[in-house]
Amino acid sequence: MKFFWRGGKHLAALLFFFACLLVAGQASAASKVPQFALPSAVDGKLVESDTYKGQVLLINFFATWCPPCRQEIPGFVRLQEELAPKGFTVIGLSVDESSASVAKLIHRLDINYPVAMADTRVARQFGNIVGVPTSFLVDRSGTIVKSYLGYVDHNTLVRDLAAVLE
Repeated sequence: MKFFWRGGKHLAALLFFFACLLVAGQASAASKVPQFALPSAVDGKLVESDTYKGQVLLINFFATWCPPCRQEIPGFVRLQEELAPKGFTVIGLSVDESSASVAKLIHRLDINYPVAMADTRVARQFGNIVGVPTSFLVDRSGTIVKSYLGYVDHNTLVRDLAAVLE
């Protein structure tokens, strides 16, 4: 997917970019999570949103070339281990063009949650994702209750998840 912005030389452009993302992220909160069926980055089998109905989800758009994205993953792995018994799942949606690079990252970081290859249709349905990482916290009814633009620290996620998992 070539629509993701990877850097720039001008501070004004950078600030405008993040302002647009903030507005887009806020618009996504309190809406229903879009349905999707995307190929797994590991084996190509479909990762389908309907499989996770009734669970609390953290849906994370990421890329292997994105340092903050890679920095978040160990925390996501811990959350998946700790909270899966309470009905929680992380779903990674990679915006990389090659599933091979994503599969390598999955194995290298021991990712224990489903990771699928996102497409532009799904990115659009989630509010025109134009930067990574971008994550969405989804409650058991399938409503997006919070969106996160950029890196989210582990303590913030733990606090937000505690409120949704109650």
